[in-house]
Amino acid sequence: MVAVTEWSVEVDRDTCIGSGTCAAIAADHFRLDDGRATPLASPVEPADEVVDAAESCPVEAILVRDASGEVVAPQD
Repeated sequence: MVAVTEWSVEVDRDTCIGSGTCAAIAADHFRLDDGRATPLASPVEPADEVVDAAESCPVEAILVRDASGEVVAPQD
């Protein structure tokens, strides 16, 4: 049996400045809603573009965690 891992994706809308970087990098996972980023789904299957979006956020408003709650992105 193959274990399925999912990630939770959270956006702190108070921190988000609406740069749109996440939506440009991972359009299948983020959109801008009222000038702020919104994840299209959570949980999501692990994907490099989700990590890239979180790592590219200029204000680190995106938090990606694995099923155990450990932070996947952004990394310090």
